[in-house]
Amino acid sequence: MAPARRWVRRPDGSNWGDFGPDDQIGRLNLVTPDCVKAAVAEVRVGKTFCLSLPLDFPGGNYHGLNRHAPKLEPMRRRDIDVYNYRRDETHTDVFSDDRVIMPCQASTQWDSLAHVGSAFDADGDGKAELVYYNGYRAGEHVVGWEDGGPEGRRFVGAKALGIENMARACVQGRGVMIDLFHHFGRARRIVGYDDVMKVMDADAVTVEPGDMVCIHTGQADALLALNRNPDTETLEHAFCHLDGLDKRLLRWIDESRLSVLVADNFAIEAVPGHHDNAPHALEPLHELCIFKLGINLGELWYLGELSEWLRAHKRSRFLLTAPPLRLPGAVGSPVTPIATV
Repeated sequence: MAPARRWVRRPDGSNWGDFGPDDQIGRLNLVTPDCVKAAVAEVRVGKTFCLSLPLDFPGGNYHGLNRHAPKLEPMRRRDIDVYNYRRDETHTDVFSDDRVIMPCQASTQWDSLAHVGSAFDADGDGKAELVYYNGYRAGEHVVGWEDGGPEGRRFVGAKALGIENMARACVQGRGVMIDLFHHFGRARRIVGYDDVMKVMDADAVTVEPGDMVCIHTGQADALLALNRNPDTETLEHAFCHLDGLDKRLLRWIDESRLSVLVADNFAIEAVPGHHDNAPHALEPLHELCIFKLGINLGELWYLGELSEWLRAHKRSRFLLTAPPLRLPGAVGSPVTPIATV
């Protein structure tokens, strides 16, 4: 018997159920074996690019999100730091062992499909509940804390839609660069459909179903130059950001059939947008991509060096390999993406 879907009513413009009632990877379903073979065919010279910032960048407490830099420390054994550790003089081995404490979305990152949900009436009974992609529910599937018995509450995170589902999908396919920085420079600009189309036409960029679209704004390069001390100008008043209120841009993201959307800035879209007093999403592009369409978003990627190379060689496509950590229950993950040309 086929499993029952978790919703009676799905959001307008969503693809809930299109990949099956239990789908947890969304648009990554579009990255077929043929898409992967086409991506591999983009490798012509074998040159590779690391698309991650050092994970202690941007630094500071940017935007007041408490996403601080990683804290690296040695593991301890019998109250001794296991770092340059020699057990005794009868053994020649020397060991170092460490651990890291860090937010999952402090630097170059993926958003899982459990990262953004919405207050939505999925049961069709006139009552809005907290719901995520494909009808998964807050508290039931995206759990957070639960009763841990005699030990008290424990944090279990997401039992559905966690980042481990994305990791199992492997995330390897054809990357496509859209270079906003080359055309618009450093000045702050809210980029809508017309701007994106003009840039794509000028650079002969095409996006096909399953492609992994990367937006180069230049912000990550600027953050590197600031050496872990980002200033307000760079954080707030410069570089391109997509217009999440541009309905034509949102329609193109849907109709292009792209699989993931990545940028080298914060949030990809301008936040907050301008709205009337009606209930609305603070981040409408996130709502469309993650909640409605199952499109994972990548933020704060380092795209500058790759973008320059592609332009110099009159190319926009490359092989992209970018699996997140296979960390069960996490709603985001650091990532070290690799582009191969």
